Amino acid sequence: MNARFPQILGLLFAGFFTVLAIAPVSREVWWAENIPVMGMFLLLAFTYRKFRYSNLAYAMMAVWLFLHTIGGHYTFANVPFSWVTNLFGFERNHFDRVAHFAVGFYAFPLAELLWRKRLAHPAVLLLFGLTAIMAVACAYEIIEWGYAVLEGGEAGVEFLGSQGDPWDAQKDMLADTLGAVFAMMVFTIKQGWHRKKVSWTGFPR
Repeated sequence: MNARFPQILGLLFAGFFTVLAIAPVSREVWWAENIPVMGMFLLLAFTYRKFRYSNLAYAMMAVWLFLHTIGGHYTFANVPFSWVTNLFGFERNHFDRVAHFAVGFYAFPLAELLWRKRLAHPAVLLLFGLTAIMAVACAYEIIEWGYAVLEGGEAGVEFLGSQGDPWDAQKDMLADTLGAVFAMMVFTIKQGWHRKKVSWTGFPR
């Protein structure tokens, strides 16, 4: 079971993705939201034999895949998330913030790749994991803006998903960054660096 975890997780996601590909709220938005999902899934599938991440890394990466697939089906502003909105008295649907936080989880596999390949010092890989996610978050917000301008209409508005918040892009990027900080904390704990002395002039033994 432990050894087959990535395959089982991949099959579960494939089935989930197929079901939510049926009759989405907006097919145009579905394509725009799910192209990166399909790209990431295929990348992980094709590189599995060359580099197998830890089960924890695959689990963390899967969180965003599942959440983004849900957002692509309903459009992020319309995902059934009212119980959270009502519970905390929010004025908007914050499902997209949760999905953005999960984007930050990809800092974990980035750090794991650099660590196992011995390509970077602990301080460097932690910083790289964080800044790489920040860069991707910024780039994605620019892509969202560009798509909204070019597509226009309802599809452009739904893909942008700002829900009337002029600071939506900045808040999304903050959520991505906080997710990356969390992922780097988890990676540090997993490596045990928090409880053993790490040499900052070389790799811990």
